[in-house]
Amino acid sequence: MFGVINRSFTDKSKETIIHLYKSVVRPHLEYCSQIWSSHYKKDIKLIEGVQCRATKLVDGMRDLHYEERLTRLNLMKLENRRHGSDLLETFKIINGYYNINRELFFMYDEGGRRGQSKKLYKRCSRLDVRKFTFS
Repeated sequence: MFGVINRSFTDKSKETIIHLYKSVVRPHLEYCSQIWSSHYKKDIKLIEGVQCRATKLVDGMRDLHYEERLTRLNLMKLENRRHGSDLLETFKIINGYYNINRELFFMYDEGGRRGQSKKLYKRCSRLDVRKFTFS
């Protein structure tokens, strides 16, 4: 999708590229991020590289560092967006916004809450399949 935008549009202004990126490219990068959230550095770097290339496409931004381009374009790193969406989905599951059994995903900590009624317990796991799931 990014290649189609690059070949099809001659206007490389900030407004045009950012609107096209947010509406066409980024949904592909964030699709089902709660189900499969990459934890390998090589996968995170690969996904983040697409946004890096998109920010270089804007006029006058090619020579800046990636973090500087993100701040000037008011974008966040995709890894930070994935963490935020994970927190949002956790909030929705715990507070009953979805019609699913919360015990499938989370266990509540029974000891030492100190004023918190919904403190989550992290299960110990030795397999990566369980260790890097959404919950």
